[in-house]
Amino acid sequence: MFASKQRSRAQSAGFGATMLETPLAAGLRMPAEWAKHECCWMAWPSRDDQWVDGLAGAQRTYASIARAIRRFEPVRMVVEPHCAHDARNQCGADVDIVPFPIDDPWMRDSGPTFVTGASGRRAGTAWRFNAWGGKMPEYAENARLARRVLHLAGIPSYQSSLCLEGGAIHTDGEGTIITTESVALNPNRNPGLSKDAAERELCEALGASKIIWLPGDPSGIFVDITDGHIDGLLCFVKPGVVLFESDPNASGAARELAADNRRALETAVDAAGRRLQIISIDDAYEAETPHDMFCRSYVNFYMANGGIVMPSYGVPGDARAHEVIQACFPDREVVQIDVTYLASGGGGIHCITQQQPA
Repeated sequence: MFASKQRSRAQSAGFGATMLETPLAAGLRMPAEWAKHECCWMAWPSRDDQWVDGLAGAQRTYASIARAIRRFEPVRMVVEPHCAHDARNQCGADVDIVPFPIDDPWMRDSGPTFVTGASGRRAGTAWRFNAWGGKMPEYAENARLARRVLHLAGIPSYQSSLCLEGGAIHTDGEGTIITTESVALNPNRNPGLSKDAAERELCEALGASKIIWLPGDPSGIFVDITDGHIDGLLCFVKPGVVLFESDPNASGAARELAADNRRALETAVDAAGRRLQIISIDDAYEAETPHDMFCRSYVNFYMANGGIVMPSYGVPGDARAHEVIQACFPDREVVQIDVTYLASGGGGIHCITQQQPA
């Protein structure tokens, strides 16, 4: 009932075609991030109050990431109309500038999650978005972002009843989704929602058959605005294989939480009934910063067509992480971008990108 009301509102608001069945019922499924892309969607930072180290540094970082991804695939950058000229100058002429209103530039979280099926059929799931459990006061434009992107892409949308963000899910492309309880089941997003109900809707919205639950960050140990997004913990590198990140210097409650998340992963099976192979990687624990929300994640990278665009922090761990990730993707070129300004805002490269599958 709730989902059908959301679809009616989307139609009356002038968005594009809305699906009258779920992606699962339509035979659609979220593909793996290493599948072929048509393009990458990003959004341009435009508000100084969102960046503790300054807007100019954040914009330079976004532009560097956009140019790096553009080497491998087209990039479409959503930009506040008054910032379009500046964004074009910094990103270059071969990055498409798409002007319409946004509140913040974390495209992974408020953009759509694309699903695909036989004969090239595509659609997109639009999650309900409330700015990570109401942590930001202004989010009305970003709550519309997913459907606007899908309309521009000419792709129909499925409006999910779940309040969720794209950074809360990872998939193997074969029906397995990994997510965290601290996000999907958080009362600040989905009050009163049972785990079974959340699992059913995740499967319907993503064409999945198996949900693997990790605790995430239920106690807020990591001072993370997301409440524990999965894309700061791990990623699939191929079916049955997960790259899992942790801080080797963690102690106390943080070390226990990391062990709980890893244990949940070790005891899980995927949609094919396999135990997961886990490859370990350290986070950028050597990076020093005065900012509590600094994102030290190396697994928060973008899988482009033929390439990996991953973070660097100017620390010795950059080379070690590059070696691990290159070994996971031997046929891809691994490019590192300094993300210090972006990390100070609380996220990484995966957080600001969203792949549109071919």
